Amino acid sequence: MATTLNLLRIKNVALVEDLEWKLAPGFTAITGETGAGKSIVIGALQLLLGERADKSLIRTGADTGTVEAVFNGDDLERLNARLEEAGVEACDNDLILKRSLSVSGVNRQFINGSPTILANLKSLGDDLVDLHGPHDHQSLLSPDRQLDLVDAFADAKPARERFATIYRLLRALEEEHAALNTAEAAREQELDLLRHQINEITAAKLDSEEEAEIEARYRRASNSKRLIEIASAAATRLSEADDAILSQLGETQRLLHELEILDPAMVTTVKAHQAAVIELTEIARELSRYAENLDLDPVQLAALEERVSLFETLKRKYGGTIPEIIAFGERAAERIRKIEGRDEELLQLASEIERQRAELKKAGEALRKLRARAAPKLSQVVGENLRDLGFKRSEFEAQLRDLENPRSSGWDAIELLFSPNPGEPLKPLRAIASSGEISRLMLAIKSALAAQDSVPLLVFDEIDANVGGEIAHSVGRRMRELGAQHQVLCITHLPQVAAAASSHFVVTKEVLKGRTFSQLRELSGKTRREEIARMLGGQSEEAMRLAATMLGEKIGEGVGRHPR
Repeated sequence: MATTLNLLRIKNVALVEDLEWKLAPGFTAITGETGAGKSIVIGALQLLLGERADKSLIRTGADTGTVEAVFNGDDLERLNARLEEAGVEACDNDLILKRSLSVSGVNRQFINGSPTILANLKSLGDDLVDLHGPHDHQSLLSPDRQLDLVDAFADAKPARERFATIYRLLRALEEEHAALNTAEAAREQELDLLRHQINEITAAKLDSEEEAEIEARYRRASNSKRLIEIASAAATRLSEADDAILSQLGETQRLLHELEILDPAMVTTVKAHQAAVIELTEIARELSRYAENLDLDPVQLAALEERVSLFETLKRKYGGTIPEIIAFGERAAERIRKIEGRDEELLQLASEIERQRAELKKAGEALRKLRARAAPKLSQVVGENLRDLGFKRSEFEAQLRDLENPRSSGWDAIELLFSPNPGEPLKPLRAIASSGEISRLMLAIKSALAAQDSVPLLVFDEIDANVGGEIAHSVGRRMRELGAQHQVLCITHLPQVAAAASSHFVVTKEVLKGRTFSQLRELSGKTRREEIARMLGGQSEEAMRLAATMLGEKIGEGVGRHPR
C-alpha cells in the first residue's frame, strides 16, 4: 500500500478550535468562500513540514495550539534508518508527526511520539509532501531540483549514485594526497614534533595498569608520618598504656572465669570474651607491625611524586588517561611511517587517483547519455501537457549543459526554459513572472513525472488561479490523473476542478457567541451539487443542473468530457 495522509488534526490554531480530518487516497478537492479558512489546512501542513512558527498562530484564549498528521503505508519503513539516526521511534506502517505551539514561546515537535528537532521534521516532510501554491514554486525554480526532475524522468538514480560514490572517493584520495604532499620544511617540522612526542611517551615506559598502583603508593608515602602516628596511638591504647584496653580485659577475664566455676552455663559467654581478647591482641600486634614497616624514606617519596607528576604532564599533552596517551604515541608512530614512506605512498595515491578519475569519466558519460536521451523526451511530454493546459503554441525545453568542474551529481547542469507565446524567446523558469503560468507549468511537469515522483502527497493551493473555461477542465483532469498515482489535495475556486475530485470537502466559517470558527465537512450527493452550483455562480436551477451534469460526467460514461 502506497503512503497516504490518513488523518490531520488541528487544535486551537487560527480560526480552528478542534478539527479531525480523515482523508482518502486519490484526488481531494477543498472549496469554500473566500476568507472561510481554507488556507489554515495548508498552514497546518506547513507547520508539520518544519516551517517556522510563532505564538500569533495560537487561537485567541488558548495556551497551546497543536497540529498532528498520521501517515500510513507499507513503504514507510524506508525512512527507518534516518529515524533511528535522529533518535526517534522507527515506523511500522504508521508515521505520526506532531507540532505543538505555546504562548510561552516554547514550541515542540514529535515524530512517532519521540521529541525531536525541527530540522528532522523538515527533512521527513520533504520526502512526504510536495506543496505548491501561487507563490510557492521555489523547488521548481532551483537548478538542483530541475536536475533531480530530469534524472527522475530518466530513471538515472543508480547511475547518479554510482557517480556520487566515485566522486566522494576521488575527493578523499585527492585530499589525502594534498595533505601528504606538504612542503618539505613543514614535513621536517612535523617529523621533529612527532619524534619528540614519541620519545617523551616511550621514555615514560607507561603501563595502562600502573597508574592506580602508583597513585595509591604515593598517597601512603606522602601521608606516612600521620599514618605511623595513628597506628602507634591505636596500638598503645590497646596494649601498651597503663590503662590499656587489654589490661582491663584481663581483669574482666578473671572475673568471668570465677563466674563460670560457679555457673557452668556461662561457658559460652566466657569463650566469646576470650575470643574477643585474642582478636584485639592480634589487632594491636598488626598495628605495631604496620607502624614499624612504614617507610619514611624521602628518596622513595620524591620518586613517587615525580612519577605522578609525569603522568599529569603527559595527560595534559596527549590524553586524559594512560591508555589514551599510549594510543596517541601509536598514532604518532603510524604518522611517521606514512610521512617517511611519503614518496611511495604518493605514487600509490597518484595511481589510484588517475584510476578513479577514469572511472568518474566513464560514470559521468553514462549518466550524461541517460540525461541526453531523457531531456528531449521530457520536453516533448511537458510541451504536450502545456498545450492541454491552454498554452497552445508554447515552447518548453530541458536544456542540458556541461559544467567546468564536476559535482557529486555529475558533469551536467539542467536549465528548464519556457516560452508561453510564439515569437518570445525561451527563458529560464525563474524569469517567468506570472503565477498562473508557473502554476500550470508546474502541473504539466508533475503530470509528466507522476510515475517517477516518489513524494506521496501533492498539495496544490489555488494553482488554478487566473484560468477558466476549457483550461479549468484540463486542470481538473490532470489533477484526477495525478490522483491515480499520488494522494492529491487541491484548494480550488474552480467548479471544473472540484467536480473532477474523487472526494470533496468544504470549509465554512461560523460566528457563535462572538467567536469565529472554521469548520471542514465532506460533501456528497446533494450537498456537493449545491457547492458546485455555488462555485458556478449561484443556486439557480440552471446552475444546479450544470453542477449535476459535471458531477455525472465525472462518475458516469462521460469521464474526462466536460461541457464547453
